[in-house]
Amino acid sequence: MVGNKQVAVDCIDVHREFQDGSRVIKVLQGTNLSVHRGEFVAIVGASGSGKTTLLNLIGGLDQPTSGTILVDGEDITLLDDEQMSKVRRHKIGVLFQDQHLLPIFTALENVEVPMLLDDVPAEERHERAMKLLETVFVEHRALHMPHELSGGMRSRVALARALANDPAILLCDEPTGDLDHKTGGEIIQLLRNLAKNQNRAVLAATHDPETARMADRILLLRDGVLVDELVGEFFKASRVDVGTTKNGTRRETVARE
Repeated sequence: MVGNKQVAVDCIDVHREFQDGSRVIKVLQGTNLSVHRGEFVAIVGASGSGKTTLLNLIGGLDQPTSGTILVDGEDITLLDDEQMSKVRRHKIGVLFQDQHLLPIFTALENVEVPMLLDDVPAEERHERAMKLLETVFVEHRALHMPHELSGGMRSRVALARALANDPAILLCDEPTGDLDHKTGGEIIQLLRNLAKNQNRAVLAATHDPETARMADRILLLRDGVLVDELVGEFFKASRVDVGTTKNGTRRETVARE
């Protein structure tokens, strides 16, 4: 515990190696990381530095070669597939760059999918899914199919789905990668609000300086090691900051020079 904030993610001396023929590729080399509830942390680094690998390990989609990963206090490196599946369903939400929405389901049905795995009754699923769509300001698109939605709206639906089972931890892999500047800014503001207002740990791997600038901490992953903690001022701010008002409309503020 630090202050009143519970540690949601704790990576201790994490290594991940891959075998490529006779060659060993060392992707993560002794990575250490702690993220608390209520905190929005950005991981930056060049392509191939290990950002996605780190998120996959925390999300239980991959296993470290060595080291310990605690998720909400539980050592996930000791779990079997069935136990890890339960942890992913109940404690971890994932927002992918490509969204991975099911094309034959409506926005509402996509958000309900994780609840189906927990046998949540239909009426409760519907109510919870609608509230989540309201949280991300797309409840008016609940009955639309993914191909009928803009890229930003699909990202919001995917975010609502990631929150379906009330996870303590939200992992985001390039959450603004395919979005324009304004829409990306809105998504990042939503992620920040989820950390601050709902006491979740939000961890985002990103190349986007705007995303990093809005984080509480910016960590640099280089050659498989978290080597530095940067400050937001390191990333030059654009002249336009984009947020969302309570009713979901865009709010733009021109930054002072």
